Amino acid sequence: MISQEDRIKRAHIRMMKHPETALYSGVMMMGTTTVVDDPNMTACADRLGNKTYGRKFLEEHCKDDREVNALVLHESLHIALRHMVHGIDMFNEDRRRANMAADYVVNDIIVSLKDTNLCKLPDGGCYDPQYHNMSMREVYRLLEGKGGNKPKGGNPQGGGTPSDGDGDGGYEFDEHDTGGDEDIDIADINDKIDKAIREGALLAGRLGVDLPRAITETLQPVVDWREVLREFVTASTKGKDEYTWRKFNRRLLPSDIYLPTVENETIGEVVVAIDTSGSIGQDQINAFASELVSICEAVNPDALRVLWWDTKVHGEQKFTENYGNIGALLKPLGGGGTLVSSVSDYIVKKKINAECLIVFTDGYVESDVKWNISIPTLWFITENKGWTVPSGKKVIFNN
Repeated sequence: MISQEDRIKRAHIRMMKHPETALYSGVMMMGTTTVVDDPNMTACADRLGNKTYGRKFLEEHCKDDREVNALVLHESLHIALRHMVHGIDMFNEDRRRANMAADYVVNDIIVSLKDTNLCKLPDGGCYDPQYHNMSMREVYRLLEGKGGNKPKGGNPQGGGTPSDGDGDGGYEFDEHDTGGDEDIDIADINDKIDKAIREGALLAGRLGVDLPRAITETLQPVVDWREVLREFVTASTKGKDEYTWRKFNRRLLPSDIYLPTVENETIGEVVVAIDTSGSIGQDQINAFASELVSICEAVNPDALRVLWWDTKVHGEQKFTENYGNIGALLKPLGGGGTLVSSVSDYIVKKKINAECLIVFTDGYVESDVKWNISIPTLWFITENKGWTVPSGKKVIFNN
């Protein structure tokens, strides 16, 4: 009889050779792959790329090699999509709902494979066609208030009952190890995952395979948002040059040439509009605020105005000095839906004349944005990377 370890190895080889799953070959080779004797272990992936499989689970629920393939692909997809890295706020808020959301996303990709003979979801895997092509955060929102009810639609490949994670009529398909409080280098993890995905994408591209939306978004060029922020604020608030005859250009005086000097007018106001609809976590706001503080201390604007908004602007905070204390003084307001047009309306109504505007949002906003201001604008998008901003420049915020 073939061992469960060998079954996992064979699954790796099958999918690394297959046109539809070669994309994930680099991720499959990340970290360690272990089969353990713990009877309570189903399968687990962690944020470092390690995968663990339960021997009993493989024996009892993955009798078909297609089910082993699906299980291996399932864990690799969690890593490729960075669920345990960028979904940490969801896991901390509601782990059960986050587990389900992550599983719905990866199982949708597995079910969508054109070769139906390659993978078959083990009975109990969360799948519902209504979540097709969605991100983990999108599904997480849709599951809010549903109490983990079993979805309609079931498992078209396995015929099993989708798990609700509470032990009544199913099991949790797998586990998601988000780690503890240990200090890890998120940027380093992202770089390793990027490299693994791009290695697989080169092979998949040569095979002419269409990449899932969730994967194509991860392959977008990574830009250092901090550098973009510094460049934008500095360029927007460098002031206007004004010539004055009150002082002569001292460099030319020895040559008996009398020309005016150039004075730099004080710069104006910087406005920051932060989306508080719920998906932007405090850690993200803290990282953003910290970088903004250092920039304001360097360019010293007349004022920094922070707007808190969701479906409307709930309030503002204005700082004119001592920018170093901003992080501790920020008081977010709101927490409902999302209507970014409210920012434009507020600025027009209040007649705010700013040098530049920075909008921090998840990007899941209304479809008919009404943007009636011409202030130079920089948009930081945390989630909906494909959203087209109404004006200005967009950068993806990867903290």
